[in-house]
Amino acid sequence: MQFLLYVVLYPILWIISILPFPIFYALSDLVCFFTYRVFGYRKKTVRKNLAIALSHLPEAERLVIEKKFYSHMCDLFLEMVKTMTISTTEMDKRFVIQNLSFMKELEKKGKSIAIMTSHYASYEWSISINKKLSFESFAIYKKITNPYFDKLIRRIRSKFGATLINTKETIPTIESNFAKGHPSIYGFASDQSPRASRATHWDTFFGIETPIQTGAEVLSKKYDMIMVFMHIKKVKRGFYECRFELMSDDPKSVPDFELTTNFMRRVEAQILEAPEYYLWTHKRWKHKRKSN
Repeated sequence: MQFLLYVVLYPILWIISILPFPIFYALSDLVCFFTYRVFGYRKKTVRKNLAIALSHLPEAERLVIEKKFYSHMCDLFLEMVKTMTISTTEMDKRFVIQNLSFMKELEKKGKSIAIMTSHYASYEWSISINKKLSFESFAIYKKITNPYFDKLIRRIRSKFGATLINTKETIPTIESNFAKGHPSIYGFASDQSPRASRATHWDTFFGIETPIQTGAEVLSKKYDMIMVFMHIKKVKRGFYECRFELMSDDPKSVPDFELTTNFMRRVEAQILEAPEYYLWTHKRWKHKRKSN
């Protein structure tokens, strides 16, 4: 059944990926209509999350943000599909790195680099940075149940040189590269909620105390990695810019969890710049307690 589903959907996805951009985004608008207006995909979760994070805004303003979010979410999904056939030249026009020289200077230090990012703007197209850097890059992702679509996602996200590793492969890969003296780049999207059973640290996120993922900080300290934050901005539909900001070139010297807290504050600030570009469908506050 899983293979049959893949066989049926793959040709459709490929056709979508080759559509000219005006038609491509018109299709996204149509998908958005059904996703938001007809099916109301996770609308209760989105509305609840916006009420928590943007409680300072009136309900009418949050509703405007909600509608813009669904439009962006559909763009984001289809842009991932577009990656199947998009050229390097086209991608370079649509995802621009503002300070590539900064990352090249960090590579000269000879230490692995942990890129901290969130599910904001085009985290999908951020994979295009890998062709511009010298180090081998590893993008950490959550494995998909359907093995055929999992393989497809790996192929799509690896198109520009990154190697995808699932969460279970992360530590063995970092350990192996460290033992070989092979400096690499690792991408961590650490803004979503960990399993309650694995929560080792709580911090506030928009004023609500909630468990926070600390893996990137722990691994950076253990394996002496430089930590940077990737700030992504949506310039206009289908066009993004990113810049890299140093968090620490010596994480071991920073008190425990301070870098994780720093990351969460950066994510909050990024979201407040344009809230409609954050992935609000995730139940970020499913484990929470009010801060004192």
